[in-house]
Amino acid sequence: MKQVVQNYRTGELALIDTPVPACRPGGVLVRTSYSLISTGTELMKVDEAALSLVGKARARPDQVAKVLASAASAGPVATYQKVMNKLDSWTPLGYSLEGTVTAVGEGVADVTVGDRVAAAGNEQALHAEYNWVPRNLFVRVPDTVFESHAAFTTVGAIAMQGLRQAEPALGESVLVIGLGLIGALAVQLYAAAGVRVIGADLDPARCELAQLTGAIAAAAPSSALDSLVAEATGGRGVDHVLITAGARDDAPVALAVRAVRGRGRIVDIGKCAMNFPWNACYEKEIDVRFSRSYGPGRYDPRYELEGRDYPAEYVRWTERRNMECFVDLLARRRIDVAPLISDLADFDDAVPTYRSLQEGGLRSVAVLFRYPAVPPGHVEVPEPAIAPARLPDTSSRRRPASRPLRIAFIGAGNYANSMLLPHLRGRPDIDLATVVTNSALSAANAVEKFGFHRAATDPAAVLEDDAVAAVFVVTRHRSHADLVARALRAGKAVFVEKPLALTEAQIQQVLTAVRESGNDRLHVGFNRRFAPLLVEARAAFGSRSGPATARYLVNAGPLPGDSWYLDAEAEGTRFAGEGGHFLDTLAWLLGARPRSVFAAATAASDDLQVTVRWDDGSVATITYAASGAPSAGKEHLELLADGQLLRLTDFRRADVHGPQRWRSGRLPRGQDKGQRAQVSAFLRSVCTGGPMPIPLGSLISTTRATLAVSHSLASGIAVTVEEAESGS
Repeated sequence: MKQVVQNYRTGELALIDTPVPACRPGGVLVRTSYSLISTGTELMKVDEAALSLVGKARARPDQVAKVLASAASAGPVATYQKVMNKLDSWTPLGYSLEGTVTAVGEGVADVTVGDRVAAAGNEQALHAEYNWVPRNLFVRVPDTVFESHAAFTTVGAIAMQGLRQAEPALGESVLVIGLGLIGALAVQLYAAAGVRVIGADLDPARCELAQLTGAIAAAAPSSALDSLVAEATGGRGVDHVLITAGARDDAPVALAVRAVRGRGRIVDIGKCAMNFPWNACYEKEIDVRFSRSYGPGRYDPRYELEGRDYPAEYVRWTERRNMECFVDLLARRRIDVAPLISDLADFDDAVPTYRSLQEGGLRSVAVLFRYPAVPPGHVEVPEPAIAPARLPDTSSRRRPASRPLRIAFIGAGNYANSMLLPHLRGRPDIDLATVVTNSALSAANAVEKFGFHRAATDPAAVLEDDAVAAVFVVTRHRSHADLVARALRAGKAVFVEKPLALTEAQIQQVLTAVRESGNDRLHVGFNRRFAPLLVEARAAFGSRSGPATARYLVNAGPLPGDSWYLDAEAEGTRFAGEGGHFLDTLAWLLGARPRSVFAAATAASDDLQVTVRWDDGSVATITYAASGAPSAGKEHLELLADGQLLRLTDFRRADVHGPQRWRSGRLPRGQDKGQRAQVSAFLRSVCTGGPMPIPLGSLISTTRATLAVSHSLASGIAVTVEEAESGS
């Protein structure tokens, strides 16, 4: 299928080929008929992409702050690579469309194939021929609503949420500042609610359009507009102001404060400098509010992606119910978007259309893309469910693999793109066959940047390809065990990012696949034991004659509030996701297996203290904390035994104290946590048929010890690794 994309680093716009998204549970696959260009939001993004790196930084100081915080903990080199990887990728455009359902995922019961829907979401309702849309981001469209009109639904919901924040009452007055797409829709919504609307915009044509669609008056900001407001309100000022304008200065705010009555409301939807004059705001006791996109549910992954609705008795108007309301107004002819449609472009002309808008040759309130119609007599049939993979012939399991080694990736997020794939790109002994992602665009990015031959959105494209010898699973935590089990049954060697599993049941799922298929070719991404600095320090420390004591401080720092790592119910606790790294590092250093775990946490469970006893009599403590200073570095490790001490400082420096003193220099290129060496070790095992880099038994015991932390926190007592297996 075709999709409109932009490279945020260079500003390049393109119409590229991407795989059709898979129809996943909890959503529907939609073939787009019309999609709407948001001439405010999207053009702002397009314009930002054309700026220099300095210009981008000035435009997005919030992102600069995140980069600086990341550099303090991860180091400048890793942070630079991460940022440039993100910038130098195709990003999607679009978030409002109308189309036809072509496949229905499990768990969706309110639509069927062939139904028309309006869809929302800047990652779901894109300018693309097909989109997968979760259940709370689409609404049915009745036959009485034109396809092109229904494409306005998302933007209409944004305008509607602004009205709800203003709480208008019948007979009140409002000033709408900014009569672009959202402002023009707000004018009609206010008029439909019985509110007297005055519009303000620098463009005379937009002012005229506002008066044609419901405003009692509209003019450019001036003394004449002030007079219009005074005349329409008997000198009181408007009851509330809706700011939908985008501006680099605070002129819209100054106008709003001047126009609103005492104890009136100002609601901001647009993007301008919010410098409120204190005296005027104090004297009028103005109520200032902000409107966040489509309504309650926006930016909540449980609502948007998992389909968890908010009860109407507590949250009357969610983003989906706002969308339903807007479609209802269209159906009852209370809203007419036809006057707003100034241009209708074929989807194949998407790039020149954007360029014309950006350069000012096309001045429009609303521009729609029209997609090719389905040929007469063509029937769209969803792809059939994939049958369970056959059990492979394991007689040659450990034989060397053919060269070049054909490998595939399931998942191609930021970690895969920055920490794994760069070590594979350009290797003559490696053939990057297929990349599979939920997002069609992520797969297309991986093809362009790393040279995969094929992109897909269904793991079956990899698991059923007999030519693929090894699979990298780099997806979110909840999916690891299932994908690993499927890949092992399909006869693949598997590299899975940590964690291997989130529950004992998932561990058993993997072990059952190993037992029934005879395939134990599994590696988990515990990369720290491969870090060159730590390998060198361990060699300098030498062998031990007795038990050791170890301390591992992990200064993990806080996570942003929207991080999926915080979704413990779906993705496991933060320690379950990352703790295996530190347990595996200790297991390798000690040459031992964990036997029991005791864990204690602060009241908010953000900081953990984990004590682990090992089968050789050693004891280790892991402090996993979110409350430390990021500038201090993330990982600090000490190992003490036989009159010696090994100290590792955040993979930047190491030393050994004892009969023979050893000290490393600073690493010339920053941290190296072993990803390159780990990938090479895995590929070498696959190519030669030799043992996997970490024995399967060690992978399982480390995973069980990680899960034992949660059991110990819940019970308040030490838990043996065997007890973790039973869940006690």
